[in-house]
Amino acid sequence: MLAGCDVPLGGRTVSLVCPRSAEELIDEDAFARDERLPYWADLWPSARVLAARLVVERGRGRTLMELGCGLGLVTIAALRAGYDVLATDYYEDALRFTRANARRAVHRVPEVRLVDWRSLPQGLGTFARVVAADVLYESAYGPLVAEVLARTLARHGHATIADPGRAAAPEFVRRCQALGMRVDAGEPVRYEEGTIRQRIQLYDVRWPSGAAG
Repeated sequence: MLAGCDVPLGGRTVSLVCPRSAEELIDEDAFARDERLPYWADLWPSARVLAARLVVERGRGRTLMELGCGLGLVTIAALRAGYDVLATDYYEDALRFTRANARRAVHRVPEVRLVDWRSLPQGLGTFARVVAADVLYESAYGPLVAEVLARTLARHGHATIADPGRAAAPEFVRRCQALGMRVDAGEPVRYEEGTIRQRIQLYDVRWPSGAAG
């Protein structure tokens, strides 16, 4: 069963289609194999904050990869900004929902690719922009995401990771720095909706010679 939600984005409203319940998507065999849970099926505050930032950027002629595209809101924002987008996720269903939601919202579909951060596919390439929202929720993901950035962020590129204070965030920063990248973090963005109260930190990551995005 499907549900939907309306999300304000850049002065317009994006109507997303999503699964009615993420819990209904839990695959016990997949969880037993690698603790895989369908987090992609929820729209997280970090995705809303990151999308709001991206939609006002000037992306025409530039490439962008999203790590963990989920329902596609961040990818939609990047498409609206003019980026050539590759949306990636660990779940085939997330890629399908991202393509469908992008088609509804901007009448374009991004390229998509199934990606496991532990074993990046050959030929993934490098990108002027790499983004991700709320991907540091497991301790192993801090160094993993940093290493993905080191392999996929172009030398003059700019990555942004939106994070609500997950436990792996400090290790992510340390690993980025150990790999030679610079990490900047300004004031967190306050997010409030209903009973949800979060402070979303936007980590901007560049190589030392990188220019602003």
